[in-house]
Amino acid sequence: MTIDHLGAVGPMNLRLRHGDPSDAEPCGTICYEAFKSIAEQHNFPPDFPAPDIAVQLFSHLFSRPDLHSVVAEVEGRIVGSNFLWENAVIAGVGPITVDPAVQNGAVGRRLMEHVLERAQEIRFASVRLVQAAYHNRSLSLYTKLGFQAREPLSTIQGPALGLSISGHAVRQAVEKDLAGCNRLCLQVHGHERESELLDAIKQQTATVVERDGRISGYATLVGFFGHAVAENNEDLKAIIGAATGFPGPGFLLPTRNSDLLRWCLEKGLRVVQPMTLMSMGLYHEPDGAFLPSVLY
Repeated sequence: MTIDHLGAVGPMNLRLRHGDPSDAEPCGTICYEAFKSIAEQHNFPPDFPAPDIAVQLFSHLFSRPDLHSVVAEVEGRIVGSNFLWENAVIAGVGPITVDPAVQNGAVGRRLMEHVLERAQEIRFASVRLVQAAYHNRSLSLYTKLGFQAREPLSTIQGPALGLSISGHAVRQAVEKDLAGCNRLCLQVHGHERESELLDAIKQQTATVVERDGRISGYATLVGFFGHAVAENNEDLKAIIGAATGFPGPGFLLPTRNSDLLRWCLEKGLRVVQPMTLMSMGLYHEPDGAFLPSVLY
């Protein structure tokens, strides 16, 4: 179903349409208020420190050709938005946000149903997202829509560690590293994330770790929107230790990886909040160490 086939639905006269850069300010402001509201209800820090940070993010998202955006309106007023990341064989969802004034009125469900219909049309192998574990309503909605909880995550934050791991050399990634990084991601996850990695290389945020003369791990960014894969925990420790900071609310670490989580805590980093990786469709249990992004 295309977005043009969507009209007024439900008692609130809900209308869905494509988003564009002019929607960045109202949608970004709603995003800030929505995340702040739910976080404060559960005594967690908000994901965005100020509305203008969320607006800047949404300005970037609405301008990307590899993202499908959808905006929800009620009687001509914007009340929410959602995104489908279409730059890989795995589709990522989010951020999905709904104006706190109209939450629990089916807006979030319709925004999710639309991107899932879009993903089905394009025939993505899998659709994935990361949700705040304390938000029981979103967990319930995603589960009812067909998502499965795959991995408990901990959001980690703190100052840059400025340390190295013996035998693990970390350097900035370059385009000639793509083949080696792709092989590693395929080995760990069963799929590649070349588009994200290439973008990170161009933005000079990507790093690789070399051990025994080969690439044994890489990260697009050690932060909320970055992911990392590695052969083992020592490779990830080297990448985390060399990071100059952890942009956004922090980086996501699989809670079941007790060795890596314990190491981070011993180095002075802290757990900020719990999150959950969820998927629909193809899922390959990771065979190696990894840090997911806020998408998957």
